[in-house]
Amino acid sequence: MNTFVDADPGLQRSRRRDAEQNRLAILRAAGTVLNRDPDASLDAIAGAAGLSRRALYGHFATRDDLIHSLLAHRVSEVLAAVERIEHPDPPTLLTLIGVTLWRQVESVRVMAQFALRGPFQHELSYGLQPLRDRVKHAVTVGAQTGRIRDDIDPATLARLVEGAVLSVLDEATRFPMDAATGERLVALSVLAILGYDAAGARALIAETPELRS
Repeated sequence: MNTFVDADPGLQRSRRRDAEQNRLAILRAAGTVLNRDPDASLDAIAGAAGLSRRALYGHFATRDDLIHSLLAHRVSEVLAAVERIEHPDPPTLLTLIGVTLWRQVESVRVMAQFALRGPFQHELSYGLQPLRDRVKHAVTVGAQTGRIRDDIDPATLARLVEGAVLSVLDEATRFPMDAATGERLVALSVLAILGYDAAGARALIAETPELRS
């Protein structure tokens, strides 16, 4: 009887859906719990997901396995969000990318900082390489067309653009900052790195609806 039931395609699909839902619930709970406490235990994460520790181990053998999967999940979300951004003007595109990154991580600031500065930073860096390549390309085009500064090597300037976002993230982790303020600081910081003065940065933000919160 059990063999017959297990062979039922509908039942198998239902079990796969349940397993995937449990896995996503664990990842969501892990993001929330680790944002509060990067050293949180698997028990705490399982409890937040409404599952037993045994159920969690059915998906992730170790804490590191869980964190690896969580980071891969978040990276895929970030890349998908950034891939949707299109703009013909390089400085505007770069600012939109920076703001989009902030929007993706601001609700999990501590977890994001832990990932970017902690033991998983090299793995995360590899996952984000397509984004870094796009930023470098936009910087190169912007310098060649006179839209952004050309007195800094494009590879270096691209890293400084990334650093501008991380600086705001660091500030928001240490001191109270609402999402809109952080978003504006990211936009202004990216544009400052690209060579814009305060008036020019404010004008570009005002002319770009996607940058106005």
